[in-house]
Amino acid sequence: MNDHHDQAVVRPARPEDIPALVASSAALFAEDAGTRDATVDVNWPHVHGAERFASGLDDPARLLLVAERAGEVIGHLAGEVADGSARRPVKIATLLSMYVRPAHRGTLTGARLVADFLDWARKQGAQQAEVTAYAANADAIRFYERNGFGPHTLTLGQSL
Repeated sequence: MNDHHDQAVVRPARPEDIPALVASSAALFAEDAGTRDATVDVNWPHVHGAERFASGLDDPARLLLVAERAGEVIGHLAGEVADGSARRPVKIATLLSMYVRPAHRGTLTGARLVADFLDWARKQGAQQAEVTAYAANADAIRFYERNGFGPHTLTLGQSL
């Protein structure tokens, strides 16, 4: 099904999309953090996702997009924009989470979600856009690099 003609509609999320957003977020958690980071609560989307997504629908500093094909949500993107600080005085747009179901990857749906996020960020006056990916997620890193992101900082960690 990785046909470039598999066109999804990318649109702002609506209240009736909340269950699909929770499901999409849960799939992301299970596939990404669930296999790469034992410190992440993979049940977070089921416990807190509906409230978090609902509170973001009308927040001008947050963006919730869904990718829909044939009436079914096949992916999502969540982002936010924040004013800078005295230390870093630029407005920053952060892509918080993005997921496209595996059967729909390679269809440019993810690229369209990112493009809409970047357009929204510019309209919000953001001067910088950022996204975090697990170092072990080479596919995600390549995807974000293809979509204009590049290394900016590196966080190193160790278990205690």
